[in-house]
Amino acid sequence: MALTNHKLSLLFFCVLLQLAVTLPKSSAKIATFDAYLQKKANESYEESLKAYDPHPEALTDEFNELVGETLIGENVTRRQLRGQAGCKATNPIDRCWRCDRNWAKNRKRLADCVRGFGHHTTGGKNGRYYLVTDASDDEMDHPKPGTLRHAIIQSEPLWIIFAHSMVIKLKQELIFTSDKTIDGRGVQVHIAYGAGLTLQFVKNVIIHNVWIHDIVPAQGGMIRDAVNHIGLRRTSDGDAISIYSSSHIWIDHVSLSKGTDGLIDVIEGSTAITISNCKFNHHNDVMLLGAHDTDSKDSIMQVTVAFNRFGIGLIQRMPRARWGFIHVVNNDYQHWELYAIGGSAHPTIISQGNRFRAANYQYTKEVTKRDYASPSEWKNWQWRSEGDLFMNGAFFTESGPELKHTKHPLTGQNLIKFKPGSFVGRLTRSAGALKCRAGNFC
Repeated sequence: MALTNHKLSLLFFCVLLQLAVTLPKSSAKIATFDAYLQKKANESYEESLKAYDPHPEALTDEFNELVGETLIGENVTRRQLRGQAGCKATNPIDRCWRCDRNWAKNRKRLADCVRGFGHHTTGGKNGRYYLVTDASDDEMDHPKPGTLRHAIIQSEPLWIIFAHSMVIKLKQELIFTSDKTIDGRGVQVHIAYGAGLTLQFVKNVIIHNVWIHDIVPAQGGMIRDAVNHIGLRRTSDGDAISIYSSSHIWIDHVSLSKGTDGLIDVIEGSTAITISNCKFNHHNDVMLLGAHDTDSKDSIMQVTVAFNRFGIGLIQRMPRARWGFIHVVNNDYQHWELYAIGGSAHPTIISQGNRFRAANYQYTKEVTKRDYASPSEWKNWQWRSEGDLFMNGAFFTESGPELKHTKHPLTGQNLIKFKPGSFVGRLTRSAGALKCRAGNFC
């Protein structure tokens, strides 16, 4: 007796589920790694190789110089630009766009403001605007026009904005395509109580000014990840933002808390990334940069972590790194419960101008934690601290060679380039999602 279409579909689904069990963990929740995804994986890794900067120290010096110039010239700028009185932007990223009262008419100017390793990211600048009008997320195979999922799967560059404030409860992980900007300014957009965001095999994405919290695993299933492709996914981890084999990514002014797994994961050869002006609260494993000690492709990972506030109820991984080059600059750390910055597999970590305030517990004063290596091994890892402010007994255990500054020595006025940690309160005071109103400074 011939099988009905329904029975054939059920049989096919069961076979795919069986395949999912046999796939390696590195397949990143993909249950069927078909030819389309293999092509995307190959292309994305080639993009990451092209995005890799062979001289990261020069870029960190350039970043520090921008910070110094912004603050050194702040009083002069206020006198010269009296029309900007009331603008509270104090770091070079915010100063680039927040002092424009017409930001709502000049939204794409934001794409010119990214600094750090993600500085070439433009998101959807070269595309049209897409207005999200519908907070629902009901259709995984054919997303409804007007929803965020429908916008994200389009093949063209898009600058995605929102018609009104909304809470979006994602039924399954939201899988991005390249050349997209999510811009939540002017409204309050919460992505919450459902699955998180997945940037896999993509490039050139900006996520800006949204709240992401209470993220839970989704059961997986058939999910459309492009207009011309749908695939079977396994159960997601419950990460708020997962960046997998992707490049040119900028996460800015996002408030993140209470994920099931990580708040931000950057893995599998991802690079050219800036995480800035974000606020992190109430979470255990905050930020993972590199998933496995054996995954040497993360040696090209380069991430800037700048002007963020690591706040209430955080335990560890701010970040925890493997392999790559991490510039941690002008962040505010408050009362971590285990450690703040950690790693294994010999990453380079440059900590400059951060403020570290330890908790009162005597055994958690150390900022740093090294795993799976003896002191004789990790003493060669380059983990350096410059201009950091340590409070309530906090301390940073340095290792490896001293920094060599490519542009200017850190003497005299140049000491301000990465701004000593005493300035962090000013630089991070607007971290997290902003409540912007059209016609006013944001």
